[in-house]
Amino acid sequence: MSSYDVIFIGSGPGGYVGAIRAAQLGLKVACVEGRATLGGTCLNVGCIPSKALLHATHMLHEAEHNFAGMGLKGKAPTVDWTQMLTYKSETIAQNTGGIEFLFKKNKVDWIKGWATIPAAGKVKVGDETHDAKHIVIATGSQAASLPGVEVDEKIVVTSTGALELGKIPKTMVVIGAGVIGLELGSVFARLGADVNVIEYLDAITPGMDAEVARQFQKVLTKQGLKFTLGAAVQGVTVKGAKATVSYKLRKDDSTHEMTADTVLVATGRKPYTDGLGLADLGVEMTERGQIKTNGSFATNVAGIYAIGDTITGPMLAHKAEDEGMAVAEILAGQHGHVNYGVIPGVIYTHPEVANVGETEESLKAAGRAYKVGKFPFMGNARAKANHAADGFVKILADKETDRILGAHIIGPMAGDLIHEICVAMEFGAAAEDLARTCHAHPTYSEAVREAALACGDGAIHA
Repeated sequence: MSSYDVIFIGSGPGGYVGAIRAAQLGLKVACVEGRATLGGTCLNVGCIPSKALLHATHMLHEAEHNFAGMGLKGKAPTVDWTQMLTYKSETIAQNTGGIEFLFKKNKVDWIKGWATIPAAGKVKVGDETHDAKHIVIATGSQAASLPGVEVDEKIVVTSTGALELGKIPKTMVVIGAGVIGLELGSVFARLGADVNVIEYLDAITPGMDAEVARQFQKVLTKQGLKFTLGAAVQGVTVKGAKATVSYKLRKDDSTHEMTADTVLVATGRKPYTDGLGLADLGVEMTERGQIKTNGSFATNVAGIYAIGDTITGPMLAHKAEDEGMAVAEILAGQHGHVNYGVIPGVIYTHPEVANVGETEESLKAAGRAYKVGKFPFMGNARAKANHAADGFVKILADKETDRILGAHIIGPMAGDLIHEICVAMEFGAAAEDLARTCHAHPTYSEAVREAALACGDGAIHA
């Protein structure tokens, strides 16, 4: 039996980052992981493999639609799906192997197996029980489904099955117009599938700035995705190699069906805490099945903490990473903190979509006076040169103080551009601070500066 200052259960972005940070701060640390590789859902069957396929299929799209216009002549490439999956697997291996190296470098013990918590201060893996002054639950989440929808990961799939399909489907129905559904829907649309997206609400990407959502839907429609909004899925039936989705339109209660080779269920995720023994320990949970924690990530059971997708807040890898670092610092006697008002969100389609902070809708609901600065990528020289001029940057600032309250970007490299605004918000900057900062030309980031200028006297190039 081993004894540790802290044991992290789960090696996803929250668990592995927290474990490394705790080790850096001088604690004796272990991380429990039952998968054959480290990295959790994100690196193994989520963020990283999906980005590999998004990148590969974007290159295909460029070759098919833009190369000739740039003077790159020749036959468009054909798709070797098996090789594309190999590329995806190699990408996963490089990243998961990197975490294993970092564990060794920082002297974090990897305890291989699935954990249970028989009592506070005890973590059991297999036949061995380990002592820990502190236990941090970082077990992540799993795909959520719908009543009447049975997932077999062959024809009716979650994101996990979609990343391992034996062949490219000719037709695909995506249930849910959120991040996962639209990213993977884009992948298969670029590969030639006829993709239909069914969404319960009347707009895609719930919670996103409404103006960005409308523009985003227009761009995706132009790329070939079809949308049925305001539709409640009633069930999915499989017959042979086909699946039929039955749904009811909310506006008139009319019933409809849609048949496809593959149905992707992308209706969100739910915390994964199975097998830990939390009920027996008396750990309090929320109504949504999340672990209830205080401002220091502590549960109601002394010595047991939780972070990431298992607790409230956005289910984002980088949110889990921040919480992993914060809880490690707290356990080391420091003052770990996460600013939940400055956590960006990104959709890695093309164009990308990114956001941080308030939306116009949330500011109106709060009755807060604000101003809007917008700039289209059509006015950005670099974007026009790169066939990437769809979209715009929108910055929201307090009407009186000019302090930046939020930002929304649809356009090239939006997921990278948003961080300039995150840093500005972290320092309490005004839009004028961004506007007066010199930006290199020609870059996409100039669009951010122009949007900040638009919060004042006006953009230069619009």
